[in-house]
Amino acid sequence: MTALSPAPVREPVPESVFERLEPLLARVGKPIQYVGGELNSVVKDWAATAVRWCLMYPDAYEVGLPNQGVQILYEVLNDRSDVLAERTYAVWHDLEALMREHGVPQFSLDSHRPVRAFDVLGVSFATELGYTNLLNALDLAGIPLHSADRTEDDPVVLAGGHAAFNPEPIADFLDAAVLGDGEEVALAISDVIAEWKAEGRPGGRDGLLLRLAASGGVYVPRFYDVDYLPDGRIRRVAPNRPGVPFRVTKHTVMDLDQWPYPKQPLVPLAETVHERYSVEIFRGCTRGCRFCQAGMITRPVRERNIETIGAMVEQGLAATGLEEVGLLSLSSADHSEIGEVTRQLADRYDGSNVGLSLPSTRVDAFNIDLANELSRNGRRSGLTFAPEGGSERLRRVINKMVSEDDLISTVATAYSHGWRQVKLYFMCGLPTETDEDVLAIADLAKRVIATGREVSGRRDIRCTVSIGGFVPKPHTPFQWAAQDHHEVVDARLAKLRDAIRSDRRYGKAIGFRYHDGKPSTVEGLLSRGDRRVGRVIEAVWADGGRFDGWSEHFSYERWERCATEALAGTGVDLAWYTTREREYAEVLPWDHLDAGLDRDWLWEDWQDALDEVELDDCRWTPCFDCGVCPDLGTQIQIGPTGRSLLPITPVEKL
Repeated sequence: MTALSPAPVREPVPESVFERLEPLLARVGKPIQYVGGELNSVVKDWAATAVRWCLMYPDAYEVGLPNQGVQILYEVLNDRSDVLAERTYAVWHDLEALMREHGVPQFSLDSHRPVRAFDVLGVSFATELGYTNLLNALDLAGIPLHSADRTEDDPVVLAGGHAAFNPEPIADFLDAAVLGDGEEVALAISDVIAEWKAEGRPGGRDGLLLRLAASGGVYVPRFYDVDYLPDGRIRRVAPNRPGVPFRVTKHTVMDLDQWPYPKQPLVPLAETVHERYSVEIFRGCTRGCRFCQAGMITRPVRERNIETIGAMVEQGLAATGLEEVGLLSLSSADHSEIGEVTRQLADRYDGSNVGLSLPSTRVDAFNIDLANELSRNGRRSGLTFAPEGGSERLRRVINKMVSEDDLISTVATAYSHGWRQVKLYFMCGLPTETDEDVLAIADLAKRVIATGREVSGRRDIRCTVSIGGFVPKPHTPFQWAAQDHHEVVDARLAKLRDAIRSDRRYGKAIGFRYHDGKPSTVEGLLSRGDRRVGRVIEAVWADGGRFDGWSEHFSYERWERCATEALAGTGVDLAWYTTREREYAEVLPWDHLDAGLDRDWLWEDWQDALDEVELDDCRWTPCFDCGVCPDLGTQIQIGPTGRSLLPITPVEKL
């Protein structure tokens, strides 16, 4: 006689906390952000679903709601009849204080149910500076901060996003992490949870986590032990129980045309940082910029075809009423059919209120025909280019193959065709950088203004120089590099500011925006940290650290003090994690997490950087053996396809 699996236990439906929350909203700023009910939001029957996700972007509503990754997973999960997905965001200090005072837990925005009642709390990290917000949300939800203290009554706390490629600094607070694309693996995780629950939750919480870990596609930090050498470096990272793989591999969706999300984007109730319908026209980048983690970890390049893009734009605009379409990717002008995509979309929406936009454009991918299509409906905003390095020598180091003459030629074309504003983005603190490399930015900006005035015959030409601090990132050739001390970065920025302002002919025409070096130092600690950094994060949160990605809430002094106290006696400190160069033989905290990139290839590219040797884009040249395609069984997917936006039906003028 075959034993039958026990019948699933009927789970109680948690009550909404909105009745307790609503009286508090009159006492906080921007209460609308906590109300929910946005156009295209989803509220499902709790009892009719087997698996319930609460998706979190660990920042304020205005930053979190437009996040593309959360919007995609929200739809993908809710498209399954047996799965429910809701959202939560970080609450501001004023509401946090009232929630603690009145016992209101962290809640989902869609049905205002307690976050602790869900099966999974899925947190998407685009930046490491959201870690303290995660801890705050866990504490407000009544979920133990440390995974070791959680029970079956607590959700699985699961991290994703780019920062999840080194989750070690928050390993103690996570139950699991997923590397790479989330569409397919989120559904696979849902299946595992549904099966485990239907079978009566065998093995308890560890039983579920073991099922997830055994697949090789979900990283469960508690199933790995980290041993350290006497000098503080890692000796090894190894599984501590049978059935757990030594390496966890990233997920890659290989046919984006089969995943045309988001179809029904959320329309915000409050003002957000982006109010546009965003279509990801391709994923991945092989330009090979050595500082760019996003380009490295999202390989290979996979394009959406022109028909899919057209259908997504049509459906997304109809579903939202939005009037701007963002054609997004890491380098959108590199799409093999970008000319036809923009021309045919401009034809379709000619005379309407719909505008098209691209993110910052590579100098060597820009052409005036593309720019004219993007501005056909009269929206001629400034153009943004990212040379990244001030001198040609430094651009060779970072593999940004753009010459000064290329840039000047491009801006000359733009200014001569009616553009008046150009924004140039650079980084400070790059490997091998000198004062002269940074001061070259001032000379370049002045030449841009002079060229614009010459070709346009006008004096109202503007150029904005925007500077970000360089942070070495895991899974890049610069993962071994020493980070510059924040005082060095600040001194160079001061010299650059003086150089720009010193010449009255150009000073007023050049805007200068920059961030000081201190936030980059903290980001460097978190991006390349190991599990010992977790105690620093917890100490900062306990000391009141929240919203560290916001300059008005960030406190370097707090981070520095907490790092000194929390790391005392460990033999490592803030400088050990940031300004120290690593050797090839050192075990890096993320070496057991596989982004598909061959470690030896990354090291060789680091040596090429030091030798100022450039590397071409493998989309158009022979393979350079980075490892992604053979190791992950993937391949570059690019056009041109020869297809068109069918049918091209012009939208009638309003």
